[in-house]
Amino acid sequence: MSDDLCLYEVQNGVALLTLNRPQRNNAWNGPLGTAYFDRLAQADADRDVRTIVVTGAGKSFCPGADFEVLTSIGPRGDGETARDTRPMIFPATIRKPIVGAINGACAGLGLVQALLLDVRFASDAAKFTTAFARRGLIGEHSITWTLPRIVGASVATDLLLSARTFGAAEAKELGVVNHICPPAQVLPEALAYARDMAANVSPASMASIKRQIQRHLTMDLTEALADSNEIMKESLVGPDFNEGVHSYLDKRAPAFSPLGEGTQFTWMR
Repeated sequence: MSDDLCLYEVQNGVALLTLNRPQRNNAWNGPLGTAYFDRLAQADADRDVRTIVVTGAGKSFCPGADFEVLTSIGPRGDGETARDTRPMIFPATIRKPIVGAINGACAGLGLVQALLLDVRFASDAAKFTTAFARRGLIGEHSITWTLPRIVGASVATDLLLSARTFGAAEAKELGVVNHICPPAQVLPEALAYARDMAANVSPASMASIKRQIQRHLTMDLTEALADSNEIMKESLVGPDFNEGVHSYLDKRAPAFSPLGEGTQFTWMR
């Protein structure tokens, strides 16, 4: 079943999604993409889920497109006939924070997907490459938008034009990943980070901040300020602000509502 291509488990407010084609090192194909996007949509709708962690089965995260798919592409650029209608940037539409636990090779489409996550943990043994230029391809599926915004135009140009392989330490230095840790710790540390957010951070605040970051990248400073001020007016009279302040003063864990229950920001209703 396609569901088996992306495993789904929920504990302590965190949905763990595992790309599950270990026999192909989790190489990307149409069925894997559909299963992954289905699981993301499931997590976004699941009231018990507040944060999401994505990792890969086995020793690899995702090394890019499956070469069985690449070699099947015809002279007119046609390949797999059954394609998901959702765009490759679908993860960016998910309201809940998505944390990557990059446990191994992350290349091409795998890197495209990793860059769409909100926070990235990586094994210190992981390897990265944009790959596309060494396959005679262009910067695919939004990577020429996401990568410069994460690492800057000059570094993105280097990584895209050379398509060179770089390790986790350099990925951390460049900002491609946020945290690196020993291979055995990458998933536990990513889960601990996600659990802390699930327990202590307002789901509505996290969803709003994700949206603000995306919107404000294309605004000037004055426009971003005006947009934030409008949302701030709503948040100041919302239930999560009251709960956040009083839980702090009472020295207790907050009891924020899940998304979809009394969501306080107009654009999320």
